[in-house]
Amino acid sequence: MLCSVILSTYNSPEWLEKVLWGYLAQDEADFEIVIADDGSHSETRDLIASYQGQFAHPLVHAWHPDNGFQKTIILNKAILESRSDYLIFSDGDCVARRDFVSTHLGLREKGCFLSGGYHKLPLKLSRDLTRDDIQSGRAFRPAWMWNQGKKRSFKDLRLAAKNAGLAPLFNAVTTTRPSWNGHNASGWKSDIVAVNGFDERMVYGAEDREMGDRLRNIGIRAKQIRYSAICVHLDHARSYVEDEGIAENKKIWDETRQRKTTYTTFGIVKSSASEP
Repeated sequence: MLCSVILSTYNSPEWLEKVLWGYLAQDEADFEIVIADDGSHSETRDLIASYQGQFAHPLVHAWHPDNGFQKTIILNKAILESRSDYLIFSDGDCVARRDFVSTHLGLREKGCFLSGGYHKLPLKLSRDLTRDDIQSGRAFRPAWMWNQGKKRSFKDLRLAAKNAGLAPLFNAVTTTRPSWNGHNASGWKSDIVAVNGFDERMVYGAEDREMGDRLRNIGIRAKQIRYSAICVHLDHARSYVEDEGIAENKKIWDETRQRKTTYTTFGIVKSSASEP
């Protein structure tokens, strides 16, 4: 297969189903989906089972028991369970436009990882989004969103840039620094394994980006694709956000940048020093 799409989720089957609708509409079908499930209840398992057989490759359900926010741990498990040499990462609340997978594949490059973004939808529009809205492409058109009550924003230009032939220009001139964004990023599995995946000490708050800096530190360049690979983000509450955890993450991330760390001993492969 051409790639593995790794989707993180936690007890959001309604949102995850909308995301699966998006991947069923992709213009490139030769990929597998690995769902990195951070301890969801049986509703998510049943949803995944109901979609088995609808994709070119079986859906893989990587799951572990719920023990708080442990996204980095389940992502590392999903990396191990993936069967492709190229990995696209997104979230179970980010609906991919039909060219999302093919765009990542078309822009992939040895010695690089790709850094995309998302376009956030308001809660009502997130809830009202139908399968036909997603698979017809309406859900990614600014004019349609405005008609549904979404406020106009300069950021809406992101949705139209590629069709207008402006995506390469906008990617080049944006002041946003390319980083590893877990909702829209991709890279070679061998590079991710080389830095030992995600640091499992990290909880919510830049837990994805720290690995991106380790990739940079081994010489992997971040390539900006925020105007090329498009997904819309479904709104929801974040009850798992804790100031203490964000502060601890910052310490780990600061150390990675200051010391130019290339490998974490708290990642896919555990050293004796990292074991509790």
